[in-house]
Amino acid sequence: MSQPRVLSGIQPTNGSFHLGNYLGAVKQWVDLQKSHDAFYCVVDLHALTSSPDPKELRQNTLTSIAQLLALGIDPEQSTLFLQSQVAEHNQLGWIMECLTGFGEASRMTQFKDKSQKVGNDRIGVGVFTYPMLMAADILLYQADQVPVGEDQRQHIELTRDLATRFNSQYGKTFTIPQGYILKEGAKIYDLQDPTSKMSKSAESMSGLIEILDTPETNSKKIKSAITDTGREVHFDAAEKPGISNLLTIFSTLSGRSISDIEAEFVGKGYGDFKGAVAEVVVEYLRPVRTKTLELLDDPVHLNAILKAGAEKAEVVARKTVAEVYERIGLIARG
Repeated sequence: MSQPRVLSGIQPTNGSFHLGNYLGAVKQWVDLQKSHDAFYCVVDLHALTSSPDPKELRQNTLTSIAQLLALGIDPEQSTLFLQSQVAEHNQLGWIMECLTGFGEASRMTQFKDKSQKVGNDRIGVGVFTYPMLMAADILLYQADQVPVGEDQRQHIELTRDLATRFNSQYGKTFTIPQGYILKEGAKIYDLQDPTSKMSKSAESMSGLIEILDTPETNSKKIKSAITDTGREVHFDAAEKPGISNLLTIFSTLSGRSISDIEAEFVGKGYGDFKGAVAEVVVEYLRPVRTKTLELLDDPVHLNAILKAGAEKAEVVARKTVAEVYERIGLIARG
């Protein structure tokens, strides 16, 4: 029996991933590649909606690939590639746009939120059509499951609707994907605002644990993390969000239970606890940072991995597009 196929992507909008990216998504990608036929891509075309500096986009894209490899994505187990290096994404994206109603696209949360902030006259059309390209990303590889966070559920529903619509109108062509909603257990919060998810959009970078920061920088950030009143190291997300966040980080990276960690710090203060968290984080991320920098120092090797990944992805993508073209009446090139 063949393995179920998964497809997921990450934007290269920043140089370094943060710990929330890793524990909330990439760590689970690493696990899924052992039991699934995994396709993972850096969605650099999606990043264009924010009009990035070309030099920064190029560097961030390579850095994202290097980090995925350093964090455990194995190109022998997974198909790892850049979205822009497989032209079929755009080809199928246009077809998905033609299938989508204007009202349907207008209701997508991401577009509604951004257009309200900057106004319709200042928002790019790419933000409006983004979900249709995302649908093409998924359907191109006939993915059975799509590992996403809860905030992406609406995009998965649109993808399912478009696949069902195409199949109904033109004949069975696409696999109807299921959203594989990533587990909430490892949700990581901002060190300076432990009621908000750790995110690059935060006002201050002091609340982020960035994978490529120096050990000294991450240690300092953790030791400066906002905590709560009292001295007891105890998990209580409502009353002690700061300490609870640090306990989650400690537990997830060390593999120890939260109750075991709580028992270790009975009678000890927050200073001792934060020092221990900092040590666990620094030692966990140290080899990842080292490996990432080594990969970035060898662009020939990195580009060879990308070339091989794109070639593997194209085999599947071309087959899907050829079938789609046949179904909708486009003439294949002779």
